[in-house]
Amino acid sequence: MMITTDHGGRLVTVTAFGEFTVADYKEFEELVNYRIKFEGVVNLLIDLRQMTDFTLDMALEELRFARAHSHDFGRIAVLAGSPWVAMTAWLSQVFVDAEVSVFDDEVIARAWLEESP
Repeated sequence: MMITTDHGGRLVTVTAFGEFTVADYKEFEELVNYRIKFEGVVNLLIDLRQMTDFTLDMALEELRFARAHSHDFGRIAVLAGSPWVAMTAWLSQVFVDAEVSVFDDEVIARAWLEESP
């Protein structure tokens, strides 16, 4: 598994390939924590279309991180390739104040993030 990350201004983008592990999630957390520290509230674009699976410890870490940063996100766009990934994105919305939306088109997702207040 691996992830790629990118950031510009208040937007952090992460793309997951293969199995999403807790080590990958920690890498994502470091980048997000840095951006929050220097930019304030950030938007996320999370591309899970190439993800095949995730580990239980990653899922638990994601819940912990989301609860700890419930006020640090404006909008979260999730690019999902399967219904169960979309479902987990909606579950995450319970733990954050951000607007969370699931997309299958990256152009539309980026446009939605751009219109964020």
